[in-house]
Amino acid sequence: MIDHQTYLNSQGIDKLTPDAKRFLNETRSKLKGSERRKFMAKAVLLMGKGGQRRAERELGWDRKTIIKGTRELETGIDCLDNFSGRGRNRIEEKLPDLLDDIKEIVNPVSQSDPSFRTTELYSPLTAPEVHRRLADQKKYTPDALPTVRTIINKLNELGFILKKVDKCKPKKK
Repeated sequence: MIDHQTYLNSQGIDKLTPDAKRFLNETRSKLKGSERRKFMAKAVLLMGKGGQRRAERELGWDRKTIIKGTRELETGIDCLDNFSGRGRNRIEEKLPDLLDDIKEIVNPVSQSDPSFRTTELYSPLTAPEVHRRLADQKKYTPDALPTVRTIINKLNELGFILKKVDKCKPKKK
């Protein structure tokens, strides 16, 4: 275990040369997670009293990260970063029947490519129309329904292409 009082009672690093700053920042950028925080905390402890503010000012380091690293050094327990827990959940988790309801609305009016070159399904419906029909036919509340942009994304994921189907056109003379 590290004796922090030894660090605090020492004179500390008075001057950080540009080479030392570059070295500290390069080393910091090569490390990840708790190793990075511990390195930052050790460097700040070497700077002596006021090292956190000095590191923030001169090196551009975040003081909250330094504090977290100092706690990790003191306790010996590494904090785990929950990166996978961040972000918004998919709409299917909130509304599990939404994709089935979209299929029920779009499938009856979908058509295959008139030239039979692809197997893609074309639908004459627009995304705002699907949005409106979800509210009318499937009784979704306006607050529960996703945005039109989300419905466009879900239609694309389901393989529907929202375009008007070209009818047979007479050849030009």
